[in-house]
Parts: sequence; C-alpha cells; structure tokens
Amino acid sequence: MTLLELDKGEKAKIVNLKDGRKFSNKLNAMGVRPGKEIKKITDTFIGGPITIKVDNSNIAIGRGMAGKIKVEVVH
Repeated sequence: MTLLELDKGEKAKIVNLKDGRKFSNKLNAMGVRPGKEIKKITDTFIGGPITIKVDNSNIAIGRGMAGKIKVEVVH
C-alpha cells in the first residue's frame, strides 16, 4: 500500500520509495526513509498535501510524492 492509501491517524513503517535517486535523497533529507515509522496526521482534499509525523517532526508531502512511498501498517 502507499502513503496515500493509509487512513488518517494510522501508523505505518516505510517499506520503500518508488522513484529515482533524487526523489529518495529529498525524502531522506526530511527523515523519510525505509524502516522509519510514520503516522498520517492529516489528509486534505484532493490535490492538497498530506501531513505525516516522523520522529518528532510533522512533514507535509505532496500527493504525488505520497503515492510513491510504499508502507505497511503497524498495529
């Protein structure tokens, strides 16, 4: 599943990033990398960003980027 499919308030672990090196480097710089646990904070209207919590930071990610982040739900 992708970050887009995750429900608001759900926790997940990042499995992989489905794009090139530039995309991965950008997310890595924000602390979004495989193995990290995240929580989906908000999911705005179509076209708006998605906010996630990584460590102690809230990060806004565009929907296009969120669709390229594969996650698995953590219970």
